[in-house]
Amino acid sequence: MRKIILMMSVSLDGFFEGPNHEIDWHLVDDELHRFFNEQLGAMGAFLDGRVTYELMAEFWPTADQDPAASAPMVEFSRIWREMPKIVYSRTLERADWNSTIVREVVPQEVLELKAQPGGDLAIGGAKLAAEFMRHDLIDEYWLYVHPIVLGQGTPLFQVPEARLNLRLTDTRAFRNGVVLLRYQRPAID
Repeated sequence: MRKIILMMSVSLDGFFEGPNHEIDWHLVDDELHRFFNEQLGAMGAFLDGRVTYELMAEFWPTADQDPAASAPMVEFSRIWREMPKIVYSRTLERADWNSTIVREVVPQEVLELKAQPGGDLAIGGAKLAAEFMRHDLIDEYWLYVHPIVLGQGTPLFQVPEARLNLRLTDTRAFRNGVVLLRYQRPAID
């Protein structure tokens, strides 16, 4: 069965974006971007909220046409365009680039999606992740911790009633100071 993976960059103090929604503090150099591409390119689909989808659709479909784009950016542009995307939104009228709009997170439908063949499913967006957490649907958490303390912003974990016992499965330090912490839910005997 496929897994649902939350892959998110966060500050050392747990924010995924600054107080004005800025993410200019993300340290995504070529090494980290190549690693992202390797991980995301193996996924079976991206599960995005409306805001994340719109931000991605604004830039990535044509990013590879920019002569200043790095090789990892060019590669991710192709990955993003070709990857099936499920966009969870109650308001979005149309989604292009191999996308399907779904209006609600219905746990049974998500479980059916997980049971389909193919690569794992990557969640994009903190609000969508919170909804998946409420329904206990996330299997793994891949947190890319950036070496910055923001002091304020939007916290990644927005479900105060959620308590998750997780098991650390892997770590990786990148040359730019970002550290990947991979957690998964403990196996149930």
